[in-house]
Amino acid sequence: MSVALERLGLIALGRIDPETAHGLALKALRAGLGLAPGPVTSDRLKTRLAGLDLPNPVGLAAGFDKNAEAIAPLARAGFGFLEVGAATPLPQPGNPRPRLFRLREDAAAINRFGFNNDGMEGIATRLGAVRAAIPVGVNLGANKTSPDRAADFAQVMDHLQTVVDFATVNVSSPNTEKLRDLQGPAALAALLDGVMQVRSDTPVFLKIAPDLSEAEISDIAAVARQAGVDAIIATNTTLARDGLKSAHAREAGGLSGQPLFDRSTRVLAQLSAQTDIPLIGVGGVGSAAQAYAKIRAGASAVQLYTALVYGGLSLVREIAEGLDELLARDGFGNAAEAVGTSRADWL
Repeated sequence: MSVALERLGLIALGRIDPETAHGLALKALRAGLGLAPGPVTSDRLKTRLAGLDLPNPVGLAAGFDKNAEAIAPLARAGFGFLEVGAATPLPQPGNPRPRLFRLREDAAAINRFGFNNDGMEGIATRLGAVRAAIPVGVNLGANKTSPDRAADFAQVMDHLQTVVDFATVNVSSPNTEKLRDLQGPAALAALLDGVMQVRSDTPVFLKIAPDLSEAEISDIAAVARQAGVDAIIATNTTLARDGLKSAHAREAGGLSGQPLFDRSTRVLAQLSAQTDIPLIGVGGVGSAAQAYAKIRAGASAVQLYTALVYGGLSLVREIAEGLDELLARDGFGNAAEAVGTSRADWL
């Protein structure tokens, strides 16, 4: 499919309910209608993250392909790595619709999905049936009605670790009641201990919220270091609503996209100043310049999702190639050399 056809498709999808549009986009990918340039790479873009070799540091964030339905076409879209899920032990429908809202004026979105997914059994089957050329990970979640949510994370880790390259502990979604309470030091330490007890050698990442104080960030960094977490993803969506223009601005749920960029990048920089754990920058990445800013603030890699709603999958190649040009412009031999070089600007 050409970029021109992609643009027409985005216009058409933009006229219908966003969750329905998202489902149609996944069906189109499975039908082979997506752009497929293959992984974009160069000596400057090649990145090693938590023992994983990435052709480039631009990844797909969790939530786009919740049920691992389109791994093969997404792996050919130019990404350096993919993250699917969140997966929970049992299937669950999530929150009532409507639960996804476009904030076009703000280049943003609000969702309150609530970990809707097919459950770990179905997701494991799909993951096991595909061998992608790039690393593929899964976001771990807990069932809404679970009596022991910490145990859910360990259960999903145990079940899926043989069919993924990494797993992310997601205690930062705002759409499952009291889930973010698990970011407290004692609760987080116990949860991570349970996950680490069942893992073999699969890298474990931790995804945190952007709505944290400096003291909370410091606590999380200490707990993650003690637990042996392999990378921290900063950040998930925010509950803040500062400066929004859209009529949907007051919808409940997590806000993603451009308004999250500064907030999430500050958290990223604060983490970078406190830990040597590799970081993945997420939140408002919609251009090569923004991906580069995340890297210079302390990220070894970045992820995007909401920007794809407005820019399509052609944006992936555009960001990766643009990042390569920016690294070359500033004299960096590879992306790792640029990590944290502008951290002080965000502190």
